[in-house]
Amino acid sequence: QVQLVESGGGLVQPGGSLRLSCAASGAIFRRFDMGWYRQAPGKQRQLVAAITTGGSTNYADSVKVRFTMSRDNAKNTVYLQMNGLKPEDTAVYYCNGKILWNDYWGQGTQVTVSS
Repeated sequence: QVQLVESGGGLVQPGGSLRLSCAASGAIFRRFDMGWYRQAPGKQRQLVAAITTGGSTNYADSVKVRFTMSRDNAKNTVYLQMNGLKPEDTAVYYCNGKILWNDYWGQGTQVTVSS
């Protein structure tokens, strides 16, 4: 059984920063391609950032330069460093892990950007 647990969300002012973490258990973490998705109210879930088993990353155009995704295989954890946050970044952020045909999700963590 694979479990993904996100943490680090919260309320932040525009221009502020947050770092999200996603801890994985019950799996050989280094074999998973990982991603961060977000879903705002009334909108579809969208990919924010992804990192492969080899460490290659890609980002949605809306967060490039501002967000950085990384992974620490020794800690079975991925991170999303979010800088220069904007109100439009407000959403529930979900961690995703993919291996072969299997897809795993965390429960989500709320990020609210507001003054």
